[in-house]
Amino acid sequence: MKQTDSTLKRIFICGSALRGQPDHKNLQFVRFVREAKTQPKYRLHAAADGWHPAIYEVSEGGISIPGEVYEQTIEQFETLCAAEPPHMYPSDVTLDDGEVLTAFLYPRHLVEEYHWPDISDFGSWAAYKASRSSS
Repeated sequence: MKQTDSTLKRIFICGSALRGQPDHKNLQFVRFVREAKTQPKYRLHAAADGWHPAIYEVSEGGISIPGEVYEQTIEQFETLCAAEPPHMYPSDVTLDDGEVLTAFLYPRHLVEEYHWPDISDFGSWAAYKASRSSS
């Protein structure tokens, strides 16, 4: 199902802006809706030495990425877009329940060019960050 209300936009967050992560402050004025996860068709990488996640869609070998759904105005969404790291772009992702929302993806060719580590086996951005802080 596709969202239809043109005054509010729902987004899927799965990285450094999650609750408990350092960039969550970027979402302080938007409404948390629920926890969710994607269908298993994405890969997760640690971009820029673990500064933020880089996800992209794959046709096979993907994982289901857990995250959070937020609702915001179009103006808030535009502000959030402007604050995203370079090369990240808004795109549709499909959640495990079939809902299609916007998330911030990263071009796969750049992930491969920069040789950023695939952290999909950690299962989530939060689990990856927790493993780094305990080492």
